[in-house]
Amino acid sequence: MSVQKLQANRAAEVTPNNNANIPNPSNGDNTGCLLYVGGAGDIRVLTTGYDDVTFGSFPGGFFPVQVVRVFSTGTTATKIIALW
Repeated sequence: MSVQKLQANRAAEVTPNNNANIPNPSNGDNTGCLLYVGGAGDIRVLTTGYDDVTFGSFPGGFFPVQVVRVFSTGTTATKIIALW
């Protein structure tokens, strides 16, 4: 059985925003990050493939989708951390 490890070398708190991507703390350019969601709720994201999608009733924990933006409209989840 293989085990996948989530390893990140950078992290940043996310403020959901309808117009701006999550800035990578290394260089500002976000080509995709994973999320940790501390507070359950809906989470609306823009994926690296530019899909605008809402994940309803996300229970919290690691969000295994490569994203560039978390929208403020449609997001009720809280305590979101971006991981690179």
